[in-house]
Amino acid sequence: MSSSILRTADVIGGRYRIEAYVDAGGMQEVYRATDVSLQRVVALKVPKNESAKKRFQRSAAMSAKVTHPNVAKTFDYLEESGRQYLVEEFVDGQDLKLRLASHFAYLDPHLAAHVFHHFAKGLAAVHRVGVIHRDLKPSNVMVSTDPSIETVKITDFGVAKMAEAEVEEALEPGKDPTLGSPTVVGALPYMAPEVIKNVKGEINLCADVWSAGAILYQLLTGQRPFGEGLMAVERILKGDITPKPELLSQNPQFTHLVDGLWSIVIKCLVLKPEARPTAAELVELCGQLSYSSAERHLGVIANYKGGTGRWGFISYGEGDTAGQAFFHESSYWGKSPEVGTRVSFAKFPGSPASRAFPVLPLKPE
Repeated sequence: MSSSILRTADVIGGRYRIEAYVDAGGMQEVYRATDVSLQRVVALKVPKNESAKKRFQRSAAMSAKVTHPNVAKTFDYLEESGRQYLVEEFVDGQDLKLRLASHFAYLDPHLAAHVFHHFAKGLAAVHRVGVIHRDLKPSNVMVSTDPSIETVKITDFGVAKMAEAEVEEALEPGKDPTLGSPTVVGALPYMAPEVIKNVKGEINLCADVWSAGAILYQLLTGQRPFGEGLMAVERILKGDITPKPELLSQNPQFTHLVDGLWSIVIKCLVLKPEARPTAAELVELCGQLSYSSAERHLGVIANYKGGTGRWGFISYGEGDTAGQAFFHESSYWGKSPEVGTRVSFAKFPGSPASRAFPVLPLKPE
């Protein structure tokens, strides 16, 4: 990109060769680079402005304290020619915000439980070393693009502290925070009430747990728990959560798991910070859930018999891997199945065709 800070083939610190521009947020640009010393692919991040630079080094040191499979590793921090660079593990995938926007209207309870359980493990590791993320939201969670969402990693501690300055300014009395930067607008729906009330005050680990609950709500429903814009701020301060959507109650096959997940959401989104569970307790609660992490596949509903039958077949694969999987409507997470709908599903042995459960409709390509 012509407007990006770095160019392809630039070498930073005599070691990191820029391969491609990846993305940019309000506070930083991200590049894919090769560590020529160790011959590995890394993510190289560069602050975009002066306010970001002031906080970059401290934030890099903070994130480097955490080592866990569900947290993106921090490898290096360096300064060169007046510019700062943060080198992290490169996660081959998308951030969760983009993944949801491009593929899913929502996740079925089994996939939501899988993603959130791994997210909670990462958050518990972060909190174990006394680090507060401060800006947890789907865009700061990297996930793989496979149907199973096998990889889940919390990232961007570096921009979390930087974003705090913009949030402080946007939440000053008399200002409409929804007119602020994309950083602020994106953070608000996941921001704990105590942060909004006293953004310059002491923030503790409980604020991250609130954000975790807001993320789980979105995974299950495809919506934010308090809406968006200025109205979201008012509702967050009152704890006025959007009622449980009908989607979560329409299929008895999933009731027990849905109830467990919804209970976690409500525990996280309570107004009193000290009444929320810790991140370690979230991991325990997720461990008590009975959910399937079976490998997912992509397919298309080839036919469906409604009425008294309520069953159909999913076509999947190509060539030697092509096949059909039988499914019943009770295994389908969403409105009534329609022929031609793209789906994600786990399959199990059956005769004459394998059995699909659960079956999750996807957005059209």
